[in-house]
Amino acid sequence: MSEELFRAEKLTRRYHNAGREVVALSEVDLQLAPGARLGIVGESGSGKSTLVRLLAGLDRPTSGRVWFKGADITALPERRRGFLRSSVQMVFQDPRSSLNPRMRVGDIITEPLRSRLLRPQLVGVDHRTRLTEVLAAVDLDADAADRYPHEFSGGQRQRIAIARALAPKPEVLIADEPVSALDVSVRAQVLNLLTDLVAGQGLSLIVVSHDLLVVRHLCDELAVMRAGRIIESGPTDQVYLQPKTEYTAALLAAIPRIRTGPGETGDSR
Repeated sequence: MSEELFRAEKLTRRYHNAGREVVALSEVDLQLAPGARLGIVGESGSGKSTLVRLLAGLDRPTSGRVWFKGADITALPERRRGFLRSSVQMVFQDPRSSLNPRMRVGDIITEPLRSRLLRPQLVGVDHRTRLTEVLAAVDLDADAADRYPHEFSGGQRQRIAIARALAPKPEVLIADEPVSALDVSVRAQVLNLLTDLVAGQGLSLIVVSHDLLVVRHLCDELAVMRAGRIIESGPTDQVYLQPKTEYTAALLAAIPRIRTGPGETGDSR
């Protein structure tokens, strides 16, 4: 188990809504090796975001267990989760809502470095130096630190969110629909940035998306979710070319195709 970053066994998460029980996740098993790039796809409500929130320790399962680097984090109290908070960072869907509009960008990015929970793991890290490093890593000028989020475009705000996630030097980056709120014109730029960062900094990556093209661009492993369960998984190209379930085949069939000429249709896959 120590050779794995994550292991989840029989993860189940139930909620109660208006007097009825909702099963968001049902007995999910999952493993993530160091350096892996895993995509999790499925329709809205399939359990994708619930799963990664449990892996990141942002929620607790109704039943089942999660290990991170061999440590059972399932029932770990918040005060003992500092090692997880510094090692696993998330980038959320909409940077407009995930960035505090009243804070300058420099303070937003270095906020994880000031966390009481993360402090033991980040002793000796100079905040100003780290700020300069991560701004450069996401291709933002140093003077961005003194400005506010509303002064930037959507793509630039997502770069700021990525810089904040990189600040505590994580081992795992979880990206939950990282480009779905962005204009089509900047999506490719952010995807290429994530690809370069993961490769250059030796990160493990988990990407949640309903867009199979995004996942194919970023990930070498793929898990398909439906109704709170993983119904198919394997190498990304294998799942794309030889889907084992009708549901996966239907998702792939729904990918838009580009018309390349009169009477011709090019496959965007």
